[in-house]
Amino acid sequence: MSELLYEGHGSFRLTSASGAVFYIDPYAGDDYEMPADIILITHEHGDHNRVEIVAKKETTEIYRETDFLKDGVYGEKTLCGARVYAVEAYNKNHPIDKCVGYVIEIDGKKLYFAGDTSTTKDMKTKLKDTKLDYAFLPTDGIYNMDVKEASKCAKLIDAAHSVPVHMAPGKLFSEEVAERFDGPGKLIIRPGEKICL
Repeated sequence: MSELLYEGHGSFRLTSASGAVFYIDPYAGDDYEMPADIILITHEHGDHNRVEIVAKKETTEIYRETDFLKDGVYGEKTLCGARVYAVEAYNKNHPIDKCVGYVIEIDGKKLYFAGDTSTTKDMKTKLKDTKLDYAFLPTDGIYNMDVKEASKCAKLIDAAHSVPVHMAPGKLFSEEVAERFDGPGKLIIRPGEKICL
């Protein structure tokens, strides 16, 4: 069974049933000692791309948004047995040609890591049609959509579990924002908590 650790803010560690270790947007938290097989970066803002804090193997592979988005075409890769593909991520603070979200299909589960974004066209089509198990959506209302818009996006996407993240600049988590979030299968995960997928 695969496992997800929420580091806080927009940072995650995903471990597959076979033991492959993925980090997504390393920045928050301090649990980076498990050596990475794969590091995925949604965009190059400093609160999403601190690859230097992650323990690495000689074989660790680092993928950035430019590896998945070329000339407006969103790419797909098979990494350590997982299907990873990019989707749209954008708003006034995040240009569409410099940011991506990721869908990771691993051990029979489909997880959407939105990165930094507001409402996108993909949410109404590609993401909804994917029938996601988990959708991790930013809610800070400053650099991204606020919790009200994120709740609307969660309903558009209609994942089995909707999870609020990236809640407030300079904080790993906001209980108040998490409680206001409303989406299908709402799930609150606090920094340092793990869930079995």
